[in-house]
Amino acid sequence: MNLASLLAQFTPGATTHKISIPPTWHQGRTSYGGLSSVLAYQAAKLTANDLPPLQSTQIAFVGPLAGEIEVSAHILRRGKNTAFIQAEISGADGVGLTCNFIFMNRRQSHLDYVNIPAPDFPLIPTDDVVRSGPPEFFTGHMQYPDKRLELGMATNRLASWHRLTEHQGLDPIAELICIGDALPPSAMGLMTEKGMVSSMNWQVNMLTDAPNTENGWWYLSSETHHAANGVSSQYMTVWNSRGDAVLTGMQSVAIFA
Repeated sequence: MNLASLLAQFTPGATTHKISIPPTWHQGRTSYGGLSSVLAYQAAKLTANDLPPLQSTQIAFVGPLAGEIEVSAHILRRGKNTAFIQAEISGADGVGLTCNFIFMNRRQSHLDYVNIPAPDFPLIPTDDVVRSGPPEFFTGHMQYPDKRLELGMATNRLASWHRLTEHQGLDPIAELICIGDALPPSAMGLMTEKGMVSSMNWQVNMLTDAPNTENGWWYLSSETHHAANGVSSQYMTVWNSRGDAVLTGMQSVAIFA
């Protein structure tokens, strides 16, 4: 089941939504984090029909989510320009994800400043060189040009073009949230031994109200700036096909190796 079909199961105006996460969206014993995040966003977005654009969200990956789940959302506070909305996803083992979303109208400001170093972008991959993951793993819903990770790379940065295989007609914010967490944690580029990793949270800031890109391709980058004592901290950025930064983020990742 693709992302559009999953999001179509939500009911506008409802406070809770019961859906099932297909095994093809799993990573290990839990749902892919980008999918869980976008399910929470969909519930938050539908709490009112006149919300301003999404500005920021704080996401905690509390526990595993698989199979039948319940997604709930409610407005914490609504002002003239800003709405704070809390969303939560529960499964068989209790709460698996909790989020705080900030929807906000942009204001006119004298500040217009950007300091996000742009990488040397590789060419957008052509259809004859893309690959997908196995159908029983969430990357089966995605396309990318190369193998996503090899141990012993001795790098703290992972970056690659990614897109959802079926991206047509999606809410662009939903598409971006779903694809934005697709890279492995970048600390894995420093690992020389196999071991489990698990993202614990995700802070996301949207840099535009209406992200768009060519043919669904987004350039994802994740850079670890600290890794010790079983946890790493990483910065994340997503660019569109024109080289415009559209999302920034930060994650804390548990490392079991």
